[in-house]
Amino acid sequence: QSENVLGYFINVERIPNSCSHSPNRISLKERKITVNISMAYYRVNISAYNEAGESPQAIYIVPEFSGTDLPGQIHVKSQGTNAVVTWTPEYNPKCFVVDWGTGKEDIHMKILTTATGNFTLENFQPYKLYKIMVHASDVCQCESFIRHEKTFGVTHFYSVEGVPRTGPANVTILNITKHSALVKWTEIAAEDRLGFLQGYRIYYTYSSRKKSLAVTLNSSTTSYHLTGLKEKTTYRVQISGFTNAGEGPPTLSQPFSTPKYGTVEPLCICIIQHES
Repeated sequence: QSENVLGYFINVERIPNSCSHSPNRISLKERKITVNISMAYYRVNISAYNEAGESPQAIYIVPEFSGTDLPGQIHVKSQGTNAVVTWTPEYNPKCFVVDWGTGKEDIHMKILTTATGNFTLENFQPYKLYKIMVHASDVCQCESFIRHEKTFGVTHFYSVEGVPRTGPANVTILNITKHSALVKWTEIAAEDRLGFLQGYRIYYTYSSRKKSLAVTLNSSTTSYHLTGLKEKTTYRVQISGFTNAGEGPPTLSQPFSTPKYGTVEPLCICIIQHES
């Protein structure tokens, strides 16, 4: 039915939507629109209409932005289940808007009309990663945020950090030689970290050695080249992650054996049959 479309309706809705009125509906003929929005969560509803009526809505959730070039920094200090959020405004807007929560499905909003530069958030759960956003706006009516709101800063916060509940996944040993091997793994999933992941520890040992050798790596590393290994020896590798609260459980022991020779050349046996 595309040839019969007369135009499109677009609603750009902020998440969470605590406005008393529904967002303004935009009507246009083109299949393209440019909107300036803050780094808050947004939902875009699009429908088409013709002489017979309006189509069902297509719903699009705006992906998260990276906040690398924001003007201000947010600082968060834990006070039990509460958190005190502070920032230094670069200017004094009519209001600040604070968003906080664990994601799009769990997000709260508060409008601050005083230029104090601090705010206390309540009822934080331990071991959960919260996102806190502070926006500035010179128009404090909720319905006007889409046009006037500008993000001041974004930060992430745990009220209480825990140790990772698991080690990394998919541990594999590759490129095994007489004296070296490459260890690779998949990073610990965000929901299993329970705190800000600081890094990984690789433990490796062989049967005649009681104490494991350990290597500490930063959290962005997902591979490591073990060197100085003994030839013709079976090693076992385990990897754990750690946060500021401590070290989590290691992975299951992963065995591998170094060969006696550095490389193994393929052997070709040719059988020649002579006709009689």
